[in-house]
Amino acid sequence: MRQINATLSITLDGVIQGLGRPDEDTRGGFTHGGWGGRYNDEVMGREMGKGMAKPADMLFGHRTWTDFITAWGTRADDNPFTVYMNAASKYVVSRTLENADAWQNSILLSGEAAETVAKLKAGPGNDLTIIGSASLVRSLHAEGLIDNFTLLIHPLTLGTGTRLFEGPAPLTEFELTGSVTTTKGVIIAHYTRR
Repeated sequence: MRQINATLSITLDGVIQGLGRPDEDTRGGFTHGGWGGRYNDEVMGREMGKGMAKPADMLFGHRTWTDFITAWGTRADDNPFTVYMNAASKYVVSRTLENADAWQNSILLSGEAAETVAKLKAGPGNDLTIIGSASLVRSLHAEGLIDNFTLLIHPLTLGTGTRLFEGPAPLTEFELTGSVTTTKGVIIAHYTRR
């Protein structure tokens, strides 16, 4: 059985929206896009690189997959993240997407996330990594399908924006299995479901 690992950047007040670019996600009038860039450093790069060292497939929600095509799918550089993202098998969970042909190595999982991902998880293959895709993470966590969280906890509050858990989340206990603090004050915390 595969494990599902979710990696999310989060502020102290729980916001996960629009980390990368000012125009990344402006839903709800969000004006703080691009808040995460100033916190990148060598420590964060090294820690994120460790995740790429293990064989894994990617799991995306429709919206994040579409955004990542723009950010990574059209790049042809030797950045290790570009190489990794383009080479990985990418499973896209969507009720509305007709195909996943827009980005190489993408496979469409049509239907309800909990059902399609539970079936994928139960089968053979590499572990599955989710980067972002907050709605997908919420729905899979509610069904007990997320095994591990890696949270990049950034030392700022935004006051507005989509939060990791909006509304109730099921009671779930996790064990802290490791943490690293970057030179910019980001705590990278690894949690495993008990």
